[in-house]
Amino acid sequence: MIYRLRHTTRYHYSEIVTLSENEACLMPREMAYQQVAWAQLSISPGESLRQSRQDAFGNHIALFAVDTPHTQLEVTLEAQVMTSPRATPPQAIISWERCRELLADRHQPGFREAQPFLENSAYIERRPLLAAWAEDCFPAGGDLVDCVERLNRRIHEEFRYDSEFSDLETTPSQVLQHRRGVCQDFSHLAIATLRSVGLAARYVSGYLETRPPQGQPRLMGADASHAWFSVLIPGWGWLDFDPTNGVRAGERHLLLGWGRDYEDVAPLKGVVTGGGRQRLEVEVDVVPAGEVAATGPTSASPGDHPAAPMAG
Repeated sequence: MIYRLRHTTRYHYSEIVTLSENEACLMPREMAYQQVAWAQLSISPGESLRQSRQDAFGNHIALFAVDTPHTQLEVTLEAQVMTSPRATPPQAIISWERCRELLADRHQPGFREAQPFLENSAYIERRPLLAAWAEDCFPAGGDLVDCVERLNRRIHEEFRYDSEFSDLETTPSQVLQHRRGVCQDFSHLAIATLRSVGLAARYVSGYLETRPPQGQPRLMGADASHAWFSVLIPGWGWLDFDPTNGVRAGERHLLLGWGRDYEDVAPLKGVVTGGGRQRLEVEVDVVPAGEVAATGPTSASPGDHPAAPMAG
C-alpha cells in the first residue's frame, strides 16, 4: 500500500510566547515492511534553530526553537510511505516460559537490546496484580505467540474504548480497574502485563488507516495517530500487536518509532516562555494513493496518541 500522510499539530496560546523549544518524534522509520519515499517537517512561525538526531532506539528526533513572538505554533509532517506485508514467525516457535528464561540470561545474544523493555519505565510499572489478571492467557508450556494473541484479544474484547476516560498520567492498573481507555492505555496495559510475567515489550507510535462508512467521503483531518505494542521473540525479532483492534499490526499500520512507553515517542513536546493558557488541535490524514480527502470538520482534540502539553 502507498499512503500520503499528513499530521498537523497546532498550539493556540492566550498570551504571547517569546521562546518555544521543542522536540518532535514525527519522522517515519524505514523498515523491511515500510519504505519512506519522502518526508518533510514544516514549522510556523519559522524556526530559528533546527537540529536532528537519533535517540537510543534509533528514532528520528527533530529539535527546534522558535524565538519569533507568536500566539500559535503549527508543526506539520507530510510524507509518502509504502507498506508491505510483514513477516510472521514459525508456528510454535518458543514457549513463553523458555522465552522468559532466555531474556533473564545476561549471557544470551540480544540481552542488552531486551533489557530496557523488561524493566519499569516512566508510564509502566511491573505488578503482580497484572500478571495474575493475565494468568489464563499464559498456560504452562503455551506458545509465546499464541499467549500474546490471547492477551491482545482479551484487551480488545473486555475493554471499552473511551476517549474521555484517561489522560497522560493514567496508569495501567487504573485502566485494568475501569476496563476502558484509548489506544495508548491499552498498549501500556499490554506492555505492563507482559513485563510483569518476564517478557520484553515495547511501545510503538504510528498511524492506522481508517476507512469512512460505505458511501461517505473520506474527511480531511479526520484520522488520528495510533499506538500499539511489540513483543520480543528471541532469535526471531519483534512482533507487533494492536490491542485496540484485537489484531496484529499489518499494512494499514504506519510506524513512526518505538520506545519503552509513550514518554519516549511523544509526537511533540517542549517548553515555552509565556503563552498563558493553551489549546491543542490535531489534524491527521492517512490517505491511500489515488484517493482524495474531502474538506470537512477538523479535529479539535489530540486524538488517541496526543502531543504532550507544552510546559511553561
